[in-house]
Amino acid sequence: MRADRLVAILLMLQSKGRVTAAEVATELEISERTARRDLEALGMAGLPVYSQQGRNGGWQLAGGGRTDLSGLSAAEARALFLVAGPSSSATPELRAALRKLVRALPESFRDHAEAAWSAVVVDPQGWDGPAASVRPPPPLLDAVQQAVVEGQQIELAYVSRSRESTTRVVHPLGVATKGSVWYLVADTDAGLRTFRVDRMSAVEPTGDPVVRPDSFDLREAWSMITEKVDEMRTPLRTSGAVDQEYLGLCRMMFGGRLSIGPTRADGRVDVELRGHSVRALAGEIAGLGASFEVLDPSEMRDELARIGAQLVNTYEPAGETRLQ
Repeated sequence: MRADRLVAILLMLQSKGRVTAAEVATELEISERTARRDLEALGMAGLPVYSQQGRNGGWQLAGGGRTDLSGLSAAEARALFLVAGPSSSATPELRAALRKLVRALPESFRDHAEAAWSAVVVDPQGWDGPAASVRPPPPLLDAVQQAVVEGQQIELAYVSRSRESTTRVVHPLGVATKGSVWYLVADTDAGLRTFRVDRMSAVEPTGDPVVRPDSFDLREAWSMITEKVDEMRTPLRTSGAVDQEYLGLCRMMFGGRLSIGPTRADGRVDVELRGHSVRALAGEIAGLGASFEVLDPSEMRDELARIGAQLVNTYEPAGETRLQ
């Protein structure tokens, strides 16, 4: 799991001084590409990890890689817990190791390291399925994370989707990723809101403490936010039955918009799909041919029949009777 790997890589760097992506890949049984991304993630998060090119190059910790991890600076400790803490799949052993590390940190910034543990939610699934590419972190991400961890209100300059510029004071409660897009979850005069970090033009701490809603839990809040957004983006529900051998393809095509039900007596699997409109979703389903049968709504069946007739009329061999 990624959080386990990040801490394991730090320990490798500490013990060996310098490692290559190939060595990390072999040790952790992952691909070199994954190892390189993890190493880059540690450096981009603010940890003292950097690469050196050349024949004897590799990745190493600043200071020769022999610094005791309990001697991390406040910013470095915050970065470690920001990148390692969010994983819900982190093993009990990892969580125990991080708790020990917290106790070894200087008391002056121990609270901030602990706050970072619950400051981020990582949601690897993009809005329309797996993220197509990894984007670099937005410029103001570090300032936003710091405000969340330190519990300071911020004056936020923001550009909305409609290109309207606004400035407001918000109470930052946590940050979350959806695929490779970063969001700030904040309390505002209008209630709980989310702001894309890459649309922020300025972040200025006010010095006033954040007031957190009673019983606020970032993971639960993010789950409710994504469910609400999904409902708005894909209000249409379509039920169907798909041949088992095409189930994997459906998972790749529809991602989180696909819900899988029980297996039917004929061996097909019940599924439910979410989409923006009948026309858009029918266009996606049509490519699966007879392997996917829509059961409901009737409007979707009618649209697929229309698409099928158009395809036959367009691609049937010359000389054969066309469908009317």
